[in-house]
Amino acid sequence: MKLTVWTYEGPPHVGAMRVATGMKGLHYVLHAPQGDTYADLLFTMIERRDHRPPVTYTTFQARDLGSDTAHLFKDACQQAYDRFKPEAIIVGASCTAELIQDDPGGLAETLGLPIPVIPLELPSYQRKENFGADETFFQIVRHLARPMEKTAQVSCNIIGPTALGFRHRDDIQELTALLFDMGVQVNVVAPMGASPSDIARMGQAHFNVLLYPETAEAAARWMERDLGQPYTKIVPIGVGATRDFLAEVAAITSLSPQVDDSRLRLPWWSSSVDSTYLTGKRVFIFGDATHVKASARIARDEMGFEVAGIGCYNREFARDIRALGKELGVDSLISDDYLEVERVIEELQPEMILGTQMERHIGKRLGIPCAVISAPVHVQDFPARYSPQVGFEGANVIFDTWIHPLVMGLEEHLLHMFRDDFEFHDEAGPSHHGGHMPKDIAAAADPQKTVLLEDGNVIWLDAAERELKKIPFFVRGKAKRNTEKFASEKGVNQISVETLYEAKAHYAR
Repeated sequence: MKLTVWTYEGPPHVGAMRVATGMKGLHYVLHAPQGDTYADLLFTMIERRDHRPPVTYTTFQARDLGSDTAHLFKDACQQAYDRFKPEAIIVGASCTAELIQDDPGGLAETLGLPIPVIPLELPSYQRKENFGADETFFQIVRHLARPMEKTAQVSCNIIGPTALGFRHRDDIQELTALLFDMGVQVNVVAPMGASPSDIARMGQAHFNVLLYPETAEAAARWMERDLGQPYTKIVPIGVGATRDFLAEVAAITSLSPQVDDSRLRLPWWSSSVDSTYLTGKRVFIFGDATHVKASARIARDEMGFEVAGIGCYNREFARDIRALGKELGVDSLISDDYLEVERVIEELQPEMILGTQMERHIGKRLGIPCAVISAPVHVQDFPARYSPQVGFEGANVIFDTWIHPLVMGLEEHLLHMFRDDFEFHDEAGPSHHGGHMPKDIAAAADPQKTVLLEDGNVIWLDAAERELKKIPFFVRGKAKRNTEKFASEKGVNQISVETLYEAKAHYAR
């Protein structure tokens, strides 16, 4: 562990909090010193939740370390049960409390509580937040889920969404609608929104949809082995991935993969004339592995961007990202050091960043537009509006999210390019109000007024300079150089409108 200003992942007990906070009827008793009690800040402020996380802390202090801290944990555990009456309790230690080695699981077992008490072993000094969420959900499923008779209608469980996840709330809604269109009933969504009693009936489903491998792959593998439930391998983020996902579900269920895609607009928009000027933009992609893999496919195959580099911060998926980088022909960065990520971005100089909240700050410092595609994120990426990432509507949202920073960047470039025009001059008022033309510009009506450029070697007449500005910005520089070269070869030291068009005709031959 190390001190840092920013971090991509917290310690594993934060992952356990994400699972507990997303669920109902579950309580987390955390053996932790006073300084580790920050869950309320994370979940109520950043995610704007309308209720407190279901976490009880022992909150021991330095003076308690000279005596027995075990009784503090037992008291906290008993009080949590008496006050909240949960269906189940998970118990564990924070990274600091782990050093005391009080064994929360063993201590809770001695209380003889009449509900399941699930101990968590989360190695804080070897693993991080996503592992903590994955392991916590796995232990909950392993302790509570059992083989059961399958539902009459084809059904599935959606597994992986947690609190503090990137657009998890809306992804669930979009994916549920997609599956419904295919004729698949959603049995349980977990951890988010599920109770321990819901977990107990997960065995009724015919298969599992693994929406986020970072937080549910261990549980998916266990349920495949012990409950006989296959799970999907494709995450439906992007048009191509959504269609592949529907085909995968069809192969599992023998249902038709045809669903209503009338709301899908990304393919048309991304090939429209308004988007062609964005084709070939170099992008750098960084975040959690699931969203990086999906974004790389969308960027290359559906938006026409060039992927300049990729990377992820969760080392458990390093092999997948390196394989993807090899396929794309780019280097893969596996790092949880934001300073290293910043150095790579500076070296690559992409035209856009697709990343996390950290890369948003890096982009601001380097003057590179950034769209957020992955956790960790801040409050602005938990919108009140419906804003999924999965499915066909998610593809539309992604198109808007990625295109807008580039369009705004182009707008700023155009405003800068035309900063000397009367409408966009720094001293000009709003263009929709009259009478704001600066006097020095309004008085410049003489078409023979000259402007000296190129160290005095060439003089442009004002009318010719104004005509030059009508040429599109991406070829204007070449037109200017060619005209000055033509004038020099002809012995002309004043460029008029006629000279400009003579040069154009000359180089057009």
